[in-house]
Amino acid sequence: MLAYRIDSSDRVPNLSQTPIPAPGEGQVRLQIEACGLNFADLLMIEGRYQDTPPLPFTLGMEVAGVIDAVGPGVTDLVPGERVALFGGQGGLAEYGVFEAARAVPLPDSMSSVVAAGFQIAYGTSHLALDHRARLTPGETLLVLGAAGGVGLTAVEIGKLMGARVIACARGPEKLEVARRAGADHLIDAREADIRAEVKALGGADVVYDAVGGEQFDAAFRACNPEARILTIGFASGTVPQIKANHLLVKNLTVMGLYWGGYLKFRPEALTGSLAQLFDWHAQGKLHPHVSQVLPLARVAEGLELLRSRASTGKVVIEIPG
Repeated sequence: MLAYRIDSSDRVPNLSQTPIPAPGEGQVRLQIEACGLNFADLLMIEGRYQDTPPLPFTLGMEVAGVIDAVGPGVTDLVPGERVALFGGQGGLAEYGVFEAARAVPLPDSMSSVVAAGFQIAYGTSHLALDHRARLTPGETLLVLGAAGGVGLTAVEIGKLMGARVIACARGPEKLEVARRAGADHLIDAREADIRAEVKALGGADVVYDAVGGEQFDAAFRACNPEARILTIGFASGTVPQIKANHLLVKNLTVMGLYWGGYLKFRPEALTGSLAQLFDWHAQGKLHPHVSQVLPLARVAEGLELLRSRASTGKVVIEIPG
């Protein structure tokens, strides 16, 4: 089978032939139809992600496809069933072996392309806003990187949860995508004084930050008393340094959210969140935005779209059988 792998210490990924794996105890083998790309894939290539697997490994964190075979002990899933799952690795291939417990059956209404980009982006935003920040109706939510893979879902979910949403993104085209997702106010990160504009809108009660750097600093200074700041990622490449005395003065809370970590210490929070999200999608309340669908041979191009922050919503690799 074809797989997009990192095989050697130079950490240069390549599309190569590798044997089709067999499922072990408690595992399923998936004929993969689509794999969502994530910023974490770029960090894995560089060896900087918190869960980077040991070499060699196949990239691709979240997938959708058809179960091709099941291993011993798997009784609730059968070959031919369509599922999505977060595997953490192994998704950019024609076949993959994954833990059966992570598989989520797909409704007929959701395509594999949409499903492959659904779990991490929507799961991150819902768990962050609902479980961590406890966003309530009427609060003001500021989303940095609001047209990106996770930021756009934060706009959509925040609005669905009853918040007033301020979307901050780079340029009018990206801001238009955020507006269509439900944003009430738009700020161009390339030109505006983020702090001044947010303050003029009454300040932020919750900040959703997938960018870091100078935008974090500006949002931090635009927070209302008792605001909650969610650190989701650092697409700018700069990790903010937080002055604890400033937290004290405004009674602020800064909290991290690593979605995949919940699989290890509190999986029921993650699975409950996904159940809510799939239900919302079935009701037509969520509208996933996939900006590019590329074949397996063009993975490098898809990753460059993420690296250059040129994409909106999700970039998905489609893998025909």
